Amino acid sequence: MPQYDRYKNRNVNIEFHVREDFSKMPYPGRFSLVFLTDGSISGLRNDHPFHVSAPGVLCLTDKDEFCIFENKNVSAQTFCFDSDFLSSIPISESQDYASTNLKIQTGLSLFSKDSLQTGLPRVPERAYPQLFEWFFVLGTEVYAQSDGLWACRIKKYLIQILGMLEDLNRQAEQSPVDLVLEYIHTYYANKISLADLTSCAHLNRVSLNQLFHQRCGCTAMTYLLNHRLKVASSLLTHTDMSLNEIARSTGFEYDTYFIKQFTAKKKMSPTVFRNSSRESAVFPVEAN
Repeated sequence: MPQYDRYKNRNVNIEFHVREDFSKMPYPGRFSLVFLTDGSISGLRNDHPFHVSAPGVLCLTDKDEFCIFENKNVSAQTFCFDSDFLSSIPISESQDYASTNLKIQTGLSLFSKDSLQTGLPRVPERAYPQLFEWFFVLGTEVYAQSDGLWACRIKKYLIQILGMLEDLNRQAEQSPVDLVLEYIHTYYANKISLADLTSCAHLNRVSLNQLFHQRCGCTAMTYLLNHRLKVASSLLTHTDMSLNEIARSTGFEYDTYFIKQFTAKKKMSPTVFRNSSRESAVFPVEAN
């Protein structure tokens, strides 16, 4: 719920969740800045796997598709704000806020979808104390509203937090797994070997697969196969492409190999899957 400003008799479209349980995320009409202080979470964000360990930050918009697969004793707080909160400035200390074309740009890159790493800024130990202090004060200000300028101070701390995270994000290098994931999602339709993936990550096979198991629960080549089959499943349901066309467009050299791999993973042939998935789409199962 928006915070009611008792000094200016208005709603300020921000919220602070002291204990985030992730069940309702992403929040409608909000940017969400999640700060993990303990534990870790793993899941899917916009169909891509992610993992965040404390101390860590997750940035979401209401347009993101988001689900959690694993929650390991996580403790997190969330500050949510409407985009309009970044588009208003105080006319004076005695007057209300007025929307203008002037918009705070600091931190907006954290909520874009430029790459798989966007929205997952790493927080090194050296930055944790300052970030923790700013986040604590920000949350306190939301509830305390100690005077009529409480929203100004919240905006100040938000700018400081987003500025720090943006700087950390620029400084951080992508991990080998991130590099390989981007390579797979870009070139899955081409012929890809394990040597291609190890070359991309600058690691040997054993090290790459160890990192992939930690991040995705499978080897790099298994992830590639699963991603190809996921795309193929969508093509089977939503297009009239032949099996050979789908096989070639998802990186399988022969349709016979595609059929074999699809049947082994899905426990049904591509044709049976196509028919059943289309029937489900036309005749949705009614809830009991």
